[in-house]
Amino acid sequence: MTTSTWKMRIAALGMVGLVGLGSVACSSTKSADSTATTSAGGSSIPSSAFSDHTGITATSVRIGNVSTLIGGLFKGAQVGTEAYADYVNSTGGIDGRKVTVDSGDDEYSGAVNKQDTAAGIQNDFALVGSFSLQDSYGGQLLAQHPGMPDISVTLDPTTNKLPNVYSVAPLAGGWEEGPLQYFKQKYPSDVTAVGTLVANQPSSIYQWQGEEATMNHVGYKVIYDDTFAISQTDFNQNIIAMKNAGVKMVFIEQSPENYTSAVIKAMTQQNWHPVVVLGAATYSNALVSDAGGPSAVNGDYLEQNASLYLGGDSTAIPAVATFLHWVNVVSPGFKPDLFTLYGWTSAELFAQALENAGSDPSRGSLLQALSKVTSYSADNIIATSNPAGKTQGNCYLLAQVQAGQFQRLDDPSVTSSTNGYRCDYQYYTPPGA
Repeated sequence: MTTSTWKMRIAALGMVGLVGLGSVACSSTKSADSTATTSAGGSSIPSSAFSDHTGITATSVRIGNVSTLIGGLFKGAQVGTEAYADYVNSTGGIDGRKVTVDSGDDEYSGAVNKQDTAAGIQNDFALVGSFSLQDSYGGQLLAQHPGMPDISVTLDPTTNKLPNVYSVAPLAGGWEEGPLQYFKQKYPSDVTAVGTLVANQPSSIYQWQGEEATMNHVGYKVIYDDTFAISQTDFNQNIIAMKNAGVKMVFIEQSPENYTSAVIKAMTQQNWHPVVVLGAATYSNALVSDAGGPSAVNGDYLEQNASLYLGGDSTAIPAVATFLHWVNVVSPGFKPDLFTLYGWTSAELFAQALENAGSDPSRGSLLQALSKVTSYSADNIIATSNPAGKTQGNCYLLAQVQAGQFQRLDDPSVTSSTNGYRCDYQYYTPPGA
């Protein structure tokens, strides 16, 4: 399989002949914890976890990162985690403990993901910043070892629900009403003729179902809703079908940059220019050039629950500049992406919890500290979420491509009470989600 095929395959699944890097494996793990106690934060934590000091000493702490690195697919998750570790080490570490990241490549294999997770359980204090679409396999082990903390973004609903898994972007099953209300007020007739394209993969479909339910709730009408195969590169037939169906507004929020740029190219080729709304998976420094230049993308909107962390907010939000600096230190020239942000913010959440886990921290006291983190924004680089409650907030950012650059649009000042995010309306969770 070629590198480009791998990239297409994974990009369609998320959000963005190979030889895999050596993965970390082990032949045995600790037995599953059976005796549990309830922490002050409300999470069920095994009593044995409070005497478990695996991977931590008075001067060091080891964390594991299990991501898909083959072909550079989710390398950003590893880079972001290591960048934060290097940053915090430059300040003296976390309470004097230097952080070491044990990185494993699951090679886009469920079996290897499980092996890497087992290695983390055996050797590391916590798993941090991992990203893989095979994480349900590792999740099976995390369910068997509820005393093992995992601070990572997961796209697997079952893993997301585990009490020892804490995500900076929890799967809440719905969508922020705010941006949809904004576009409804701006384009009242267009929201009754909406179209979308979604990768034919469970994670993308799950995200779209939450957004579509919220659209229906606020009065949108979706008249074209189609999936595409992961191997698809030409979207002209889809664009022709949308155009003929009378679509006036297109949401391409669930497709990563390489697919989105191909969709925009097809719109240009068909001389069709509807209102276009992009999302977090699309936000990339490569979008404008790959889509055909500024003229092809100018005027398109972006809504996401993160800052313009690729550089647009580097002056206004100090955390953005720090993030970009240390990513470049760890991997010079690397172009950060959404997964890099996930790694960085997950590592920062780990650091915050470790600082509050006591003078002699254990896995149990770390989980206890995590269970109390109900409001988290990583110094405003992302909109506030509730990792302990596994819920998303209602805040978001609006931007528009102007002169080939993502520019904030109708957002409050970063010095405002909402730190530059719009926090109107609610986060809508569909019944049964």
